[in-house]
Amino acid sequence: MHILTVAYGHPNSPRAFDSYYQTTHRELVKEVPGVVSFVARYCASLDDSPPPYYLIAELAFPSAEHLFDGLASPEGQAAAADIENFADGGVTLFVQYDHTAH
Repeated sequence: MHILTVAYGHPNSPRAFDSYYQTTHRELVKEVPGVVSFVARYCASLDDSPPPYYLIAELAFPSAEHLFDGLASPEGQAAAADIENFADGGVTLFVQYDHTAH
């Protein structure tokens, strides 16, 4: 399994971010081919300090090939381009994958 992780920084307006994410961006992400699961979670710290991220989304793909094909698709490109429309707190993307010991 290969998971695209999208870590969103703290937005200037959490209310505007949440509204746009739920009504527009989430719907674009759901159309990306090859995604077998999609979750988004708000972040909290273990103490009273602000967490490093506001929201983390994870898109799971069955393989690296599916992930890169999905991102290169018109739907993947549309979702990626849409990030600049609402993520004014910055965004960090990385891929996680299963590790098997040999």
